[in-house]
Amino acid sequence: MWGQEKREETGSNEQEGKEVTMVVATSTIADGAGDISAFVGKGVEFKGIISYSGTVRIDGHLDGEIHTDGVLLIGEEAIIQAKITAGTIVCKGKITGDVVAKDSIKLRAPAIMNGSVKTPVLSMEDGVLFNGALEMAHGVRDVSRDASLLPIGVITPPHIKRVNG
Repeated sequence: MWGQEKREETGSNEQEGKEVTMVVATSTIADGAGDISAFVGKGVEFKGIISYSGTVRIDGHLDGEIHTDGVLLIGEEAIIQAKITAGTIVCKGKITGDVVAKDSIKLRAPAIMNGSVKTPVLSMEDGVLFNGALEMAHGVRDVSRDASLLPIGVITPPHIKRVNG
């Protein structure tokens, strides 16, 4: 999905009898995310708190909290129900909860966001569903007085003065 080359390490969770796949990646992610530090694979369900530095990609289910100053990548089939604090978030999956991103949030189709979002920069593709509150955290920008409310690409005719004679 994000151009990842990976080496999988598979282990088992003795308490629940489930197999867990961790990917040690040497991939470069679009959007300048860098190398992936950890991977929660498709079919993996995790409940708890994740704290990390670097980049983590989630394609499974997560219920809990995520804390990082790094990058969080959420795959198309991921379902996240969590309180999230991160540097940058790139999401194609479903997030339910309160989200704070220090740098930016990129919601890519077919992402679904249900909850409150606080970030200085938010981008959304067509096809994204957003249900919640948005707070753009950084200072107020001045808006030009002659800023038009016309749609982009609309050409207004020049002012024509009629002369009767």
